[in-house]
Amino acid sequence: MNKGDRAGLAAFFIGCLFFAFLGGAYIVIAEVFPYKFFDNAYRAGWALVQQKHIIDNPFTQTDQWREARSDARGVDIYDPSRAYNGYTLYTSGGRTTAYLIDMHGNTVHKWHVNYSDLWKTAPDGGTPQPDKLMYFRKAVMYPNGDLLAIFITAGDTPWGYGLVKLDADSNVIWKYHGATHHDIYLTDDNRVFVLTDAFRNDEVPGFPTLETPWLNDYVVELDGETGRVLKKISLFDALWQSRYNELLGADPSFAMADPLHTNSIQYLGDKLGAAFGPARGNGDQVLLSMRHPGIALLLDLKTGKVTWALSGSWLGQHSIRALPNGDFTVFDNYGNFEPHNMSRILEVDPANEAIVWEYEGSKAHPFSNLLRGAVVTLPNGDRLVTESDGGRLFEVAPNGDIVWEFYNPIRGGDHDQYIPVVSSGQRIKPKQLTPAFRRSLSTS
Repeated sequence: MNKGDRAGLAAFFIGCLFFAFLGGAYIVIAEVFPYKFFDNAYRAGWALVQQKHIIDNPFTQTDQWREARSDARGVDIYDPSRAYNGYTLYTSGGRTTAYLIDMHGNTVHKWHVNYSDLWKTAPDGGTPQPDKLMYFRKAVMYPNGDLLAIFITAGDTPWGYGLVKLDADSNVIWKYHGATHHDIYLTDDNRVFVLTDAFRNDEVPGFPTLETPWLNDYVVELDGETGRVLKKISLFDALWQSRYNELLGADPSFAMADPLHTNSIQYLGDKLGAAFGPARGNGDQVLLSMRHPGIALLLDLKTGKVTWALSGSWLGQHSIRALPNGDFTVFDNYGNFEPHNMSRILEVDPANEAIVWEYEGSKAHPFSNLLRGAVVTLPNGDRLVTESDGGRLFEVAPNGDIVWEFYNPIRGGDHDQYIPVVSSGQRIKPKQLTPAFRRSLSTS
């Protein structure tokens, strides 16, 4: 081959590369066939790179660890005359363990099980993340020491990995291998309500900005004795087919692949159904928090239809709970705009959307929680607050005084500079426990 032939061949290949570049650029910009195949392949490859990075750097690359804001460990505030005294259940990032502590922060009981001892795949059949990236997102305790706990992981989507029921000795009673996430609600008649999610690839007419694949959330009702699925309802379909579907227009641009991000669930029952005005006397409904459209929502379990929805002044909210007085509380993650006090706890009147009570933190006790978070109204009127990002649980009185405060004592990193997030925050009176379980607790 002479020099002219070689130059011509080189020019031909350069020309092919140039036109391939133009074609590829057009496919990407116009998002025409086969854009989706390339895009999905790129996302899958990038996800593998990120997963490897997360496994090697769990303290800095997962949302299960944060830089510790304080040197405090355990209980550093306790007013026994004002606090709602009892045991507190919580879970800790970085491990699939639940802890029961007394009012002084002493661990009196704990539960633990590894994901790998229960399942060998992720709920969708794929390769699961390693145990060190798992943690119990939420746990709920029965009076006899049985425990319900949700597995979630870092570095995977869907991030929910399953639900397990353990006895007091951490033996498995039953397990449900669905993509459970965020919240559990246990009813008085031993039904379990959880949230699951799964990818869908269908396009939704009238929602052109929705990415594919996208995550849909589901309400799943389980039998608390066996873990058998009793009911499953698609939340996107319920909202999209309701008169409230325009609220999806409030979704931020980053949420087009996760349009709902449902993060709390509460079954009303007869008493709350009668007290909570929007329920109109129907207690067979669940109250939901959908973070991305920023709404509280009621879903009728018999019809599968949305009966009420409300968008308020909160931002990135979690943990919406109806109260016996007809109001509801909400953990407002970043609806406050004070330095170091990004978060608020609100009590809202659904009749007029008025904020009837709020807690915003203070200079002495800053309150900022970007992800997760929960609030439980205790029988004495105090609020038990889970500030996950701070690794902190605290009890706040109606006048805003903190009467109990607990920091996760676990630390990580070369200099113990990282604290694992906390979740759950269930307060239990000793007299609510069965005598056998109460005797088993490691009390001093």
